[in-house]
Amino acid sequence: MKILVVDDHLLIREALRGVLKELRSDAAVLESADSGQAMQLIAEHADIGLILLDLNLPDRDGLSLLAELRERYPATSVVLSAQQDRGSVVKALDLGALGFIPKSAEREVMLAALELVFAGGIYIPPEILSRQEPVLSKSVPQPPVPPRDLGLTERQLEVLALMMRAKSNKAISRVLDLAEPTVKNHITAILRTLKVTNRTEAVISVIESGWELPPAS
Repeated sequence: MKILVVDDHLLIREALRGVLKELRSDAAVLESADSGQAMQLIAEHADIGLILLDLNLPDRDGLSLLAELRERYPATSVVLSAQQDRGSVVKALDLGALGFIPKSAEREVMLAALELVFAGGIYIPPEILSRQEPVLSKSVPQPPVPPRDLGLTERQLEVLALMMRAKSNKAISRVLDLAEPTVKNHITAILRTLKVTNRTEAVISVIESGWELPPAS
């Protein structure tokens, strides 16, 4: 497995290399200090499977780079950033990141987060999930309702589980052997049931609620 760490701070890259080697001793860890070098390495190593990307790069906005990477390459991207605001997390997930790990996180947290990503999950810092947006209503929040009790079908639960792994509609249709229009219909039904407007909100809703979804195929 090849992993690319994109960060302009040498100490951060060294720390991440140590964490990654602890999790995957056989991994080949490549390093880049800016977006230009990162794109060159990706072009030279088509088999890079994971990219740890800093949002604050000296030569380019990290979110725009993430968008290009997700469009041009099938690599999984995990975003690390000094920015820990909910908006940055939502944007990163919206662009296809599989996790958001603050640089300030302790080593044990980074290990657990990356292990979750390696297992196919999505990591979002608990402090981000608990930082709710201001609301006008003073209604008492209700406990989360299990997906099945909301009326999601078994097939929709399978689609939702794959959405949680940032799979595209095409990838979901391939895994579940469904036509793409059918997948789109399932996703529309899922968003409507969860009362959200996009995939990112659906992912955050599921993570915040602590739902246990069926494992993805």
